[in-house]
Amino acid sequence: MEKKFLPLYNTNFWGVMNDNLLKMLVCYIAVTWVAAEYHSVVVNATMGILVLPYLIFSPLAGRLPSRFGKIPIIRTAKAAELFIMAVAVLGFVLQSVYIAILSVLLMGLQSALFSPSKYGLIKDIDPDDIPNGMGGMEAVSFFGMLLGSVLASVLAGSSTADVATDVPDSLSSATSFLDSIATPAARYSALFLLATFGFLASLLLRSPRSDAREKPLSRSETRSIIRHYHLLQPVIHYLSVFWWLSASLQAVIVLHCKDALGLSPLQTGILLSLMAIGISVGCVIGGSIDRRLNMVGFSPLVGIFMSILLILTFIFSDHLYVFSVLIFLVSLVGGIFKIPLDAEIQKQTDSEHLSTILAHFNQVSFIYIFLASATNIALTFFFPASSVFLFVGIVLVLTSLLFIFSYRSAVSQVGLIFMRTHYSMTETGRECLHAHDGNILLLPTHRAVLDPLMLFALLNDVKAQPLCDDAYFRLPVIGRVLGLFCAIPVPDLRKSRRGASQVMNLQGIIADNLENNANILFYPSGHITTDGSESIGNRQLAYEACSAAPSQTRIIAIRITGLWGSQWSRYGKKKTPPILPLLGKSALLIFSGAIFFLRKRKVSIHYEDITDSAKQWCLLSRLDFNRQLESFYSSEWTSGVEPVS
Repeated sequence: MEKKFLPLYNTNFWGVMNDNLLKMLVCYIAVTWVAAEYHSVVVNATMGILVLPYLIFSPLAGRLPSRFGKIPIIRTAKAAELFIMAVAVLGFVLQSVYIAILSVLLMGLQSALFSPSKYGLIKDIDPDDIPNGMGGMEAVSFFGMLLGSVLASVLAGSSTADVATDVPDSLSSATSFLDSIATPAARYSALFLLATFGFLASLLLRSPRSDAREKPLSRSETRSIIRHYHLLQPVIHYLSVFWWLSASLQAVIVLHCKDALGLSPLQTGILLSLMAIGISVGCVIGGSIDRRLNMVGFSPLVGIFMSILLILTFIFSDHLYVFSVLIFLVSLVGGIFKIPLDAEIQKQTDSEHLSTILAHFNQVSFIYIFLASATNIALTFFFPASSVFLFVGIVLVLTSLLFIFSYRSAVSQVGLIFMRTHYSMTETGRECLHAHDGNILLLPTHRAVLDPLMLFALLNDVKAQPLCDDAYFRLPVIGRVLGLFCAIPVPDLRKSRRGASQVMNLQGIIADNLENNANILFYPSGHITTDGSESIGNRQLAYEACSAAPSQTRIIAIRITGLWGSQWSRYGKKKTPPILPLLGKSALLIFSGAIFFLRKRKVSIHYEDITDSAKQWCLLSRLDFNRQLESFYSSEWTSGVEPVS
């Protein structure tokens, strides 16, 4: 782990460990104070009450750093933890379920108030190493969760459950030995020691960047910031599904191990430790991968794989060893799943707004965690505890599919994965896209219905705003995806009676966006080729856009070859092929495996900066400008027409 993050990791570790020690001690011990029919209620209420303060106080927590600074808030919260432990000890001494759960509630309040501050420090410490910082932070969190859960199981003893008959004798002997040290004094000492270590660790926190103290944001300002980052909402909600899933699994494992597998708290703690180890290792792996390759778009595929593991966990829930291995694998994949989403929130948020967005994320995620308690109680009332594994697996599949079509990077990367099963795409000249400051105007050839989908996916990092035929906006799924790319609808001028006025309107839209430094993509020809050549004719949009392009705008021409003659082109067809049936046919070929028996089609995408040439062409007439552009597009072939492939 990076040394620069160690003080923050250390502070986080002791806090998370104590959170889980207290929570699991209440789950293990408080259930012995009530009748058996209330066990599920006590366990799920304890899990849910820990996160209740996040629902109420997260907006306040997001505003506190701007006034008091992140580090002072963390230190104050860690000092308050000592008082909270006194309340917890009182609950255990009096054997009061209400006081014990109250201490968990106070611990949740303390955590809620300083959570945005501790995560906000990652970007303050090193804004260029957020994936590693988040990966290490989450790994430490789950390692603290691991040790807290194991320590709770040891300090709880095995008197609250019958030891399973199918576990090794050596484990049963170890259980008897550990029971001898599971005394009330040991529990109380552990709670106070961990709180003390956390406070001392917070005194070592330092931030290389200014920990500014400014006037707190008002509620209206906070809401305005959240609306400004509305495109991040799918990431926030999808990552919150992970926390819902994690909370559901932690609670159901406690119940399932006790009631179905007959495990003691120690044996249950060992199983929970496998879960925490898996997530910790997965977080480190996820952070390492995301640092080299932006993984956020792959998260839904990882989520779907995790859902398959969850369904297998349901099927093998009565087989202890298979069940344990599957829980570990689910956790490992879960760690890989969550880190790219965590990092994406930090990457896409300005430093001055980060605490507000993290507080908003905390509020949303802990609504999901609170719902986990409610859904668990409802499911376990009617069905065995193992049914939760099946339920969360199905929900994860559905939310993963929804996320793919809700976030630009996700649909781009998933789309590329599927397109590359049949298309070998080669890009040349891509460096010109980032060679200059300022924005770009992209003018590609239009060979087939598929090439816009290819370009949108390949150019996701460019964030180009495309102009698209308004007919596509009325199609299911396709219209939603175009919305993610902030596409501008273009009417079919051949069918419209207001052609001239609509062209003028589009020219104004393009000019305004270019002036505002946006990247714009549109097809000069306005239609896919019917004969293998790029025919622009007397169209005026490219001419006017290049003529009015601001000085900071670079004009990039894109020549696409290899799609002429494919099923997506108009070769041999009287009209443009319909996109939805072709997508359905392609999906059938991919999921049936037939695609792997077909030869890959080679597609070449060439980018070239033609700014200087285009400015010269703009001095000519519109028709001559279009001819020059057509000549550039067809310069690769002596006949001016792309050969059929």
